[in-house]
Formats: sequence, structure tokens, C-alpha cells
Amino acid sequence: MQQVDIFAFLVFFTNFSLEYSLNVLANCDTNCYYMLDILIEYGLLGAFLLLVIGLILLIGGGEILVRGASRLAITLGISPLVVGLTIVAICTSAPELAVSVTSSLYDRSGMALGNVVGSNICNVCLILGLAAVLRPLQVSASLLRREIPLMIFLSFVVLIFGYLGGLGNIIDIIEGRFDGRITRFEGAVLTLGMVAYLMWTVYEIRKNPKQDAEYIAEMEGKVLGDNATVSMFGITGRIVASVCGIIIGLGLLLLGSDMLIKSGTRIAIEFGVSELVIGLTVLAVGTSLPELVVSVVAVLRKKSDIAIGNVVGSNIFNILGVLGLSAFVSPQGLEVDHRAMQFDIPAMIVTSIFCIILCFTGQRINRFEGIFLLLIYAMYIGLACLA
Repeated sequence: MQQVDIFAFLVFFTNFSLEYSLNVLANCDTNCYYMLDILIEYGLLGAFLLLVIGLILLIGGGEILVRGASRLAITLGISPLVVGLTIVAICTSAPELAVSVTSSLYDRSGMALGNVVGSNICNVCLILGLAAVLRPLQVSASLLRREIPLMIFLSFVVLIFGYLGGLGNIIDIIEGRFDGRITRFEGAVLTLGMVAYLMWTVYEIRKNPKQDAEYIAEMEGKVLGDNATVSMFGITGRIVASVCGIIIGLGLLLLGSDMLIKSGTRIAIEFGVSELVIGLTVLAVGTSLPELVVSVVAVLRKKSDIAIGNVVGSNIFNILGVLGLSAFVSPQGLEVDHRAMQFDIPAMIVTSIFCIILCFTGQRINRFEGIFLLLIYAMYIGLACLA
């Protein structure tokens, strides 16, 4: 199958499934949303219950979506390598993508931006810190040369785009009196950067035949499972089951993200904090749970390169894919308030720099450095809630 056919397939099935899921939610019984509103009216208890249910639906929907999309693609003859580096990479960040894009459509820019920035800080400090405490992490040379510097560069790009999109006069800039904005054009640039990054990653792995073969074998095992079990259903059965999985997964993601936005808004009102803070803390940690599970399991299986690669890759996708799409679908782009410009985005940059500094010390992150990252995250959460 040609490369153009692969991407045409991805675009077709993504659009088909998304439109179908949106139609199902739009035409479902209004009592469903009426019940959600009643739950919200119970105050904090109802809001937290809705938050937990939303997180469960997000994580479950993301897992179903990954399985369905991956199996369908491989069944139709797409290389497991391409599937792993495109569909699986995108779908594992589906919770962040669903929450941020839905927040943008609801005109909740603070939650959309806070979810991305907070997730990136959480990934480096909390997830890498916890993983390093469990077992010292060995860092591959390729991550130090390419992915980690790219993560730092993109963190600076977020700050630069925020300034460019909300540019005021020179006095406003010096005194920090203006709010920033990531425009739709800048969102489109980030999204195109995501496509370029995925294509570049596929090319880099294909240059190494041994790595290519190992990756394909690993993906076939993860996605298709036991060949005997798979063959029981036949090609037609696998296609039908995969399409159903895509539709169900997207539906759960949309419903779960809607619950998170409603509950997050209610919690922000009850505690008197901004939607940005909710995005930076509650939503960021909740949507980062899949990355946390993957990294911890990888460390316990002595696959530290997977743990670090998972975190760095997720951060890159969060900026290029999640933030890019969120800004692009929002009619006015994403508003970035002065607090995010002066504190949260710089904090994301600093934690990214911490990551490369710690990785350069002997190309590993030891337990002491892991504890240091956890303390940094605890301090950041404290400051974020008090600021």
C-alpha cells in the first residue's frame, strides 16, 4: 500500500468515526445530559463523582480506540511500524486530545492550555520521578540527541506563539500587562509539525533494519495478539469488530471529556480557582494516567528506554498535536492569560531543561534525581494552587 493510501485511510476512518460518534451523542436521549446536570447540582460530591466517571470513560475509550484502529489498519495491510508510530502514538494521547479540543469548543481556553502544560510538567516530574525511584533509568543516546532537545525547543515555541498571538505595545510586553493568544494559524503550524514529526520518525526507524524488525514484531504481538485467536473471526469479522471499537472508543472519549469539562468547571467555581488551575492539576494528572501506567510497567520490566521515550514522545505530541488542534478548532484561537505566560509555561520550559540536565549526568536518572523531580512537582502543584 502506498504512503498516500495510508494517510488517506487514516483521514477517512478518523473523520467517519468522529462524525458518527458526534451524531450518536447529539441524537441520544436528552435525559442523559439532564442526569449529568443534576449530578453537577449536588456540588462538590457530584462534581468529583462526575470527574471520576469521566476519567474512567476517557482511559477506557482511549484503550478501545487504540485496539480498534490498530487492528483495522493492520488487517487492511498497513505496516505495523506505521501503525505504531502514527495511530497508536496518537490514540495513547487521546485523553489529552479529547479534553483539550472539547475545552476549546466550549470556549474553555484555560482548561485546554492548562491540560497540555500541566500534563507535560506531570510527565517529566511525576512520572519520570516515580519511575526513577522504582529503578534508575538508562537514557539512550538518540533521545539525548533528538527527542529531548526537540521537546525543549517546542516548549519555547509555546511561549513565543503566546507572545506573538497576543502582541501588544512594547510597554505592555515589558510590564507583562497583556494576555497572550495562540492563534488558529499558529495551531495549524503546530499540527503540520506533528505530521512532519511522525513521518520523520517512521523514516528514522526504517533506516535501521534490525530496529524495524524488532518494532514490527512487538507491534504485531501487542495489537493482534494470538494468531490462532485472531484467525477465528476471519478478516470480515475483524474489520467489523475494529470499526465498532473505533466508534465506541471515540464515543466514550467524547462523553468522558464532556463530563470532565462540566465537573472541572463546577470544581473551579466551588473552590474559587481559575479553570487554568483545574487544567494544570486535576485534568493534567487524570489524562496522564495512561502514560504513568506505561512507564511504571516498562520500568518494572527493565525497559527504561520505553519509559523515558513514552514521556518525551507524549510531551512532543501534546504540544504539536493536542495544543495545535485545540488552537486550530477554536474560532478565536486559545487565550493565554498573564499567569500562564509568566509562570506555568516557563515552568514547563524549566522542567524540560531539568530533564536533559539529569539525563546528561551519566546518561541515566538515578533514584536521588527521581526524588528531586517528585519534590519539584509537589512544589509546583503547591505554587499553582496558591498563585
